[in-house]
Amino acid sequence: MLQVSKRLPAGQGLAPVLLKRAATVELDWDVRQKSRFDATDSQGRALGVFLPRGTVVRGGDVLVAEDGSVIRVIAAPQPVLVITHCGEHGTPFDLLRAAYHLGNRHVAIELKPDHLKIEPDHVLAEMLRAMHLIVNEAQAAFEPEGGAYASHDSHGHAHGHGAHGHAHHDH
Repeated sequence: MLQVSKRLPAGQGLAPVLLKRAATVELDWDVRQKSRFDATDSQGRALGVFLPRGTVVRGGDVLVAEDGSVIRVIAAPQPVLVITHCGEHGTPFDLLRAAYHLGNRHVAIELKPDHLKIEPDHVLAEMLRAMHLIVNEAQAAFEPEGGAYASHDSHGHAHGHGAHGHAHHDH
């Protein structure tokens, strides 16, 4: 089994040609939020992944194996609920209200300008439909937000407040 203990967010620092040639591994959200898991890459190699506790692997990240080989992570399609606003009976603001209510329930949400994605939950689906939102089941990659207190955004970029004018006030 090939040991993997390093993650490069979005493959930072690697040449695009290297990323194109890299083996891949398709992982769903349940696996990508674990720091230790086994997987098989596109070359059929068994991988034993041991990342620092709390590490979340995102689609586009690159795993580095003990032999120096790189494996590009693909967010595997999985069952999700896609939530959109109803053009006839609502407005795009309804999505903002839905995100607020889902956030209050600590639900993992993928936020997009025109839709939300959550993992399947029939109780939440009914609540959202009662809010006049359209809820459809789909098979798609799921990349939920990292949360307000995560040290990196969903693309692996660190955000210090000093760099963009927030240095002189409290949050």
